[in-house]
Amino acid sequence: MSALREWLAPSRTALLLVDCQVDFASPEGIMARAGYDVSEAQAALRNAALLTDAAREAGVPCLFARLITRPDSETPAMRDWKIRRGHEDHPLLCREGSNGAEFVGVAPLAGEAVFAKGRYDAFAGTELDAHLKAIRRDTLLIAGLTTECCVDSTARDAFERDYRVFIAADAVAAYEPDLHAGALKALALNCALLAPSQDILSAWK
Repeated sequence: MSALREWLAPSRTALLLVDCQVDFASPEGIMARAGYDVSEAQAALRNAALLTDAAREAGVPCLFARLITRPDSETPAMRDWKIRRGHEDHPLLCREGSNGAEFVGVAPLAGEAVFAKGRYDAFAGTELDAHLKAIRRDTLLIAGLTTECCVDSTARDAFERDYRVFIAADAVAAYEPDLHAGALKALALNCALLAPSQDILSAWK
Protein backbone atom coordinates (compact mmCIF):
# COMPACT_ATOMS: atom_id res chain seq x y z
CA MET A 1 0.00 0.00 0.00
CA SER A 2 2.84 2.42 0.77
CA ALA A 3 4.26 1.75 -2.68
CA LEU A 4 0.90 2.46 -4.32
CA ARG A 5 0.64 5.69 -2.34
CA GLU A 6 3.97 6.76 -3.82
CA TRP A 7 3.27 5.49 -7.33
CA LEU A 8 -0.15 7.18 -7.52
CA ALA A 9 0.81 10.37 -5.69
CA PRO A 10 -1.67 13.15 -6.56
CA SER A 11 1.20 15.39 -7.65
CA ARG A 12 2.07 13.08 -10.55
CA THR A 13 -1.17 11.22 -11.38
CA ALA A 14 -4.18 11.91 -13.60
CA LEU A 15 -7.34 9.79 -13.64
CA LEU A 16 -8.57 9.08 -17.17
CA LEU A 17 -12.18 7.95 -17.55
CA VAL A 18 -12.77 6.28 -20.91
CA ASP A 19 -16.13 6.04 -22.71
CA CYS A 20 -18.43 6.30 -19.70
CA GLN A 21 -21.36 6.77 -22.06
CA VAL A 22 -24.98 5.73 -22.49
CA ASP A 23 -24.45 3.58 -25.58
CA PHE A 24 -21.87 1.46 -23.73
CA ALA A 25 -23.36 1.11 -20.26
CA SER A 26 -27.01 2.12 -20.03
CA PRO A 27 -30.01 -0.19 -20.60
CA GLU A 28 -31.18 2.45 -23.08
CA GLY A 29 -27.90 2.37 -25.02
CA ILE A 30 -27.12 0.66 -28.29
CA MET A 31 -25.12 -2.19 -26.76
CA ALA A 32 -27.87 -3.17 -24.33
CA ARG A 33 -30.51 -2.92 -27.05
CA ALA A 34 -28.34 -5.18 -29.21
CA GLY A 35 -28.58 -7.84 -26.52
CA TYR A 36 -25.36 -7.31 -24.60
CA ASP A 37 -25.36 -7.61 -20.81
CA VAL A 38 -24.30 -4.21 -19.44
CA SER A 39 -24.44 -5.14 -15.76
CA GLU A 40 -20.65 -5.46 -15.44
CA ALA A 41 -20.20 -2.15 -17.24
CA GLN A 42 -22.56 -0.50 -14.77
CA ALA A 43 -20.70 -2.05 -11.81
CA ALA A 44 -17.39 -0.80 -13.19
CA LEU A 45 -18.76 2.71 -13.56
CA ARG A 46 -19.95 2.70 -9.96
CA ASN A 47 -16.36 2.05 -8.93
CA ALA A 48 -15.15 4.64 -11.41
CA ALA A 49 -17.47 7.18 -9.78
CA LEU A 50 -15.99 6.41 -6.35
CA LEU A 51 -12.50 6.88 -7.76
CA THR A 52 -13.52 10.15 -9.36
CA ASP A 53 -14.88 11.54 -6.10
CA ALA A 54 -11.71 10.52 -4.28
CA ALA A 55 -9.49 11.94 -7.02
CA ARG A 56 -11.21 15.29 -6.85
CA GLU A 57 -10.83 15.40 -3.10
CA ALA A 58 -7.15 14.44 -3.34
CA GLY A 59 -6.37 16.96 -6.08
CA VAL A 60 -5.88 14.38 -8.84
CA PRO A 61 -7.01 15.80 -12.20
CA CYS A 62 -9.97 13.94 -13.71
CA LEU A 63 -9.87 13.69 -17.50
CA PHE A 64 -12.65 12.31 -19.66
CA ALA A 65 -12.31 10.68 -23.07
CA ARG A 66 -15.49 9.93 -24.98
CA LEU A 67 -16.30 8.47 -28.36
CA ILE A 68 -18.08 10.79 -30.78
CA THR A 69 -19.05 9.51 -34.21
CA ARG A 70 -20.59 11.14 -37.27
CA PRO A 71 -21.98 9.62 -40.47
CA ASP A 72 -18.82 10.63 -42.34
CA SER A 73 -16.36 9.73 -39.59
CA GLU A 74 -15.71 6.11 -40.60
CA THR A 75 -12.47 5.59 -42.47
CA PRO A 76 -12.34 3.32 -45.54
CA ALA A 77 -10.45 0.74 -43.47
CA MET A 78 -13.12 0.78 -40.77
CA ARG A 79 -15.92 0.46 -43.34
CA ASP A 80 -14.15 -2.45 -45.06
CA TRP A 81 -13.62 -4.18 -41.71
CA LYS A 82 -17.33 -3.89 -40.88
CA ILE A 83 -18.39 -5.12 -44.32
CA ARG A 84 -16.05 -8.12 -44.15
CA ARG A 85 -17.51 -9.05 -40.77
CA GLY A 86 -21.06 -8.60 -42.04
CA HIS A 87 -21.67 -5.64 -39.74
CA GLU A 88 -22.15 -2.92 -42.35
CA ASP A 89 -25.70 -2.21 -41.13
CA HIS A 90 -24.77 -1.86 -37.45
CA PRO A 91 -25.55 1.61 -36.09
CA LEU A 92 -22.72 3.94 -35.16
CA LEU A 93 -22.19 4.12 -31.42
CA CYS A 94 -22.22 7.48 -29.66
CA ARG A 95 -23.45 9.53 -32.58
CA GLU A 96 -22.77 13.22 -32.17
CA GLY A 97 -25.73 14.94 -30.51
CA SER A 98 -27.45 11.69 -29.55
CA ASN A 99 -28.42 10.56 -26.07
CA GLY A 100 -26.14 7.58 -26.59
CA ALA A 101 -23.10 9.86 -26.60
CA GLU A 102 -23.96 11.39 -23.21
CA PHE A 103 -22.05 10.53 -20.06
CA VAL A 104 -23.47 7.95 -17.69
CA GLY A 105 -22.34 6.78 -14.25
CA VAL A 106 -19.76 9.52 -13.94
CA ALA A 107 -19.53 12.88 -15.68
CA PRO A 108 -17.12 15.82 -15.82
CA LEU A 109 -17.51 18.89 -13.68
CA ALA A 110 -17.07 22.38 -15.08
CA GLY A 111 -13.43 22.95 -15.90
CA GLU A 112 -12.46 19.29 -16.18
CA ALA A 113 -10.88 18.32 -19.49
CA VAL A 114 -12.95 16.33 -21.99
CA PHE A 115 -11.43 14.79 -25.11
CA ALA A 116 -13.65 13.71 -27.99
CA LYS A 117 -12.16 10.81 -29.91
CA GLY A 118 -13.06 9.00 -33.08
CA ARG A 119 -10.86 5.94 -32.52
CA TYR A 120 -10.39 3.39 -29.76
CA ASP A 121 -7.25 5.08 -28.45
CA ALA A 122 -7.90 8.23 -26.39
CA PHE A 123 -4.60 9.70 -27.60
CA ALA A 124 -5.38 9.33 -31.32
CA GLY A 125 -6.38 12.66 -32.83
CA THR A 126 -6.83 14.38 -29.45
CA GLU A 127 -4.87 16.78 -27.26
CA LEU A 128 -4.63 14.30 -24.37
CA ASP A 129 -0.86 13.90 -24.57
CA ALA A 130 -0.26 17.66 -24.74
CA HIS A 131 -2.65 18.22 -21.83
CA LEU A 132 -0.89 15.66 -19.62
CA LYS A 133 2.44 17.27 -20.37
CA ALA A 134 1.04 20.74 -19.66
CA ILE A 135 -0.22 19.68 -16.22
CA ARG A 136 3.01 17.76 -15.57
CA ARG A 137 1.54 14.33 -15.03
CA ASP A 138 3.63 11.27 -15.82
CA THR A 139 1.27 8.65 -14.36
CA LEU A 140 -2.09 7.67 -15.81
CA LEU A 141 -4.74 5.73 -13.92
CA ILE A 142 -7.37 4.42 -16.33
CA ALA A 143 -10.99 3.47 -15.63
CA GLY A 144 -13.94 3.00 -17.96
CA LEU A 145 -15.03 0.93 -20.95
CA THR A 146 -14.33 -1.44 -22.47
CA THR A 147 -11.38 -3.41 -21.11
CA GLU A 148 -10.38 -5.21 -24.29
CA CYS A 149 -10.99 -2.31 -26.66
CA CYS A 150 -10.65 1.37 -25.79
CA VAL A 151 -9.08 0.84 -22.35
CA ASP A 152 -6.55 -1.58 -23.86
CA SER A 153 -5.72 0.66 -26.83
CA THR A 154 -5.32 3.73 -24.63
CA ALA A 155 -3.17 1.97 -22.03
CA ARG A 156 -0.80 0.58 -24.63
CA ASP A 157 -0.40 3.95 -26.36
CA ALA A 158 0.17 5.67 -22.99
CA PHE A 159 2.94 3.18 -22.23
CA GLU A 160 4.54 3.75 -25.64
CA ARG A 161 4.52 7.47 -24.85
CA ASP A 162 6.42 6.75 -21.61
CA TYR A 163 3.60 7.25 -19.12
CA ARG A 164 3.42 5.04 -16.06
CA VAL A 165 0.16 3.19 -16.61
CA PHE A 166 -2.20 1.84 -13.96
CA ILE A 167 -5.59 0.19 -14.47
CA ALA A 168 -8.30 0.25 -11.82
CA ALA A 169 -9.11 -3.41 -12.37
CA ASP A 170 -12.67 -3.34 -10.99
CA ALA A 171 -13.47 0.02 -12.58
CA VAL A 172 -13.12 -1.33 -16.13
CA ALA A 173 -15.32 -3.93 -17.78
CA ALA A 174 -16.12 -5.86 -20.95
CA TYR A 175 -19.33 -7.53 -22.07
CA GLU A 176 -17.76 -10.99 -21.91
CA PRO A 177 -15.90 -12.15 -18.77
CA ASP A 178 -13.19 -13.96 -20.72
CA LEU A 179 -12.40 -10.86 -22.77
CA HIS A 180 -12.15 -8.76 -19.62
CA ALA A 181 -9.90 -11.26 -17.84
CA GLY A 182 -7.74 -11.84 -20.91
CA ALA A 183 -7.29 -8.14 -21.56
CA LEU A 184 -6.28 -7.44 -17.97
CA LYS A 185 -3.84 -10.34 -18.04
CA ALA A 186 -2.23 -9.06 -21.25
CA LEU A 187 -2.07 -5.48 -20.00
CA ALA A 188 -0.45 -6.57 -16.74
CA LEU A 189 2.05 -8.65 -18.68
CA ASN A 190 2.99 -5.92 -21.14
CA CYS A 191 2.41 -2.37 -20.00
CA ALA A 192 0.28 -1.68 -16.91
CA LEU A 193 -0.01 -2.30 -13.21
CA LEU A 194 -3.42 -3.40 -11.92
CA ALA A 195 -4.95 -2.33 -8.63
CA PRO A 196 -8.41 -2.70 -7.07
CA SER A 197 -10.34 0.49 -6.49
CA GLN A 198 -10.31 0.07 -2.73
CA ASP A 199 -6.52 0.06 -2.62
CA ILE A 200 -6.42 3.20 -4.75
CA LEU A 201 -8.98 4.91 -2.53
CA SER A 202 -6.89 4.03 0.52
CA ALA A 203 -3.74 5.36 -1.16
CA TRP A 204 -5.42 8.71 -1.74
CA LYS A 205 -6.69 9.15 1.82
